[in-house]
Amino acid sequence: MLFNAGTDFEREMGVIAGVGVGLLLYLWSASRPHAAIVGRVPETEHFRNIERHAVFTDPHILSIRIDESLTYLNAHWLEEFVMEEVADHPELRHVILFCSAVNAIDASGLESMQAINHRLKDGGIKLHLSEVKGPVMDKLERTHFVEDLGGKVHLSQAGAFVDALRDNGDSDLQPHD
Repeated sequence: MLFNAGTDFEREMGVIAGVGVGLLLYLWSASRPHAAIVGRVPETEHFRNIERHAVFTDPHILSIRIDESLTYLNAHWLEEFVMEEVADHPELRHVILFCSAVNAIDASGLESMQAINHRLKDGGIKLHLSEVKGPVMDKLERTHFVEDLGGKVHLSQAGAFVDALRDNGDSDLQPHD
């Protein structure tokens, strides 16, 4: 009987340790979501990762696909990621956040989006959103974010890209290998 008590305790500790490690791994991955710079696939309205596909880009437009909901876990990371990419592209006039995978946004996510918008506006760059899901848009509309947005909210990524090209007055589409 004493032997069973010892092994039961060890099993319980093993389960607790496994749950703890799993939770830590989830929090770590959620705090650093995948985001990709995307470009337009030739002769389509599809946008894909510039590192994985032969796509067209424009030096005045930066399209970033966000692959995670925006929460307190990753909001600061997104702000840093966007601003680092903007710093690497001095000719930018437009940043489009492709939000098709953003299922939710909390107060921290909204705060980071507002900070990104204000910093871009101060630099003369328009921030646009594309393919924003209904529940996320509802939260954005409850604040002044949409009114303060430097650019527009677009139904599609292709529409956002074409509008940004028109706003630039030219098309400098370049193949990105």
